[in-house]
Amino acid sequence: MNEKYIELRNRSTFGDIINTYFLFLKYNFKAYTNLYLRYNAIGIIFSLIAAYLLVTGFMGLASQDFRFGVGNSVTTDKYFIFGMILLFLVWFISSLVNYSFSSSFLADYVNNKGTVRSKNIWNSILNNIGTIVIFILIGGLMYLVVIVISGFVSLIPFLGLIFQYGIAFTLNAIFGLTFMSIFSKPNGFGQSISEGFDFTFSNFWRVVLFGLVIGILNTMILFLLISIPGFLIGIYSIFSIESSIDLTTSTFATLLYTLMFAVFLICYIYTQALSQIAYGILYYNLYEIKYNVFLQKKIDQIGVNES
Repeated sequence: MNEKYIELRNRSTFGDIINTYFLFLKYNFKAYTNLYLRYNAIGIIFSLIAAYLLVTGFMGLASQDFRFGVGNSVTTDKYFIFGMILLFLVWFISSLVNYSFSSSFLADYVNNKGTVRSKNIWNSILNNIGTIVIFILIGGLMYLVVIVISGFVSLIPFLGLIFQYGIAFTLNAIFGLTFMSIFSKPNGFGQSISEGFDFTFSNFWRVVLFGLVIGILNTMILFLLISIPGFLIGIYSIFSIESSIDLTTSTFATLLYTLMFAVFLICYIYTQALSQIAYGILYYNLYEIKYNVFLQKKIDQIGVNES
């Protein structure tokens, strides 16, 4: 058992769940991040490629627009389009990997009292790959329905915006809790998604508020991670404009902006993975509140020890 193990199967208050999330990161940040980088190495490489294509294409289009036809518009258009396609694929695959990785990491953490092994994570993902694929297909359809509904609702001033955020947080919660249900115990697709819906709607305001708070906190983490490189690039851009340097045709500027955009993508995907850790912690709390399994187990152990 890990000496810094944090028991997640508790009947905690809302504030205690948030505190547990940050306490978990405090003690497990290094171990989690090291494994995260191993599972996302290829995704990071493709993020760099997508960032380069998008920045190069955007720079070319900006040069075309503001310099009246200078440059090759066909090439820059292709760069930008391919970059957008690659960016979507990187985001989609990375989300799939990180939902699975974070859920499996947390399940292994709880099952082994804080000791996490990469082999266990990988085996768990492979064992549940069929359930994951089915859920992704169903989830994709759910997202399409939500997008259509959001399009109609957005026509309603103010209330439409609130509804859009509410349904987004609800869907994120269903996804996060369902993925955690898949990996926490040998559930099939039907049982996992049923549990995800049940935990979400039976604790609706708690779950939605939790998603809002975690979203704000992780956004703060994201801005903290990109603040220093963003500040340096801002200073470079200001001095370049004052020095009459054409940023749209500068190779150094393209590389610098590519690096910055890639850092943003990588950090954004990383905070998405952290969000699933948060939903995993919430899952164990809601599971214990409903079934009272861990508390009953401790009571039984006390009875055995006293006898």
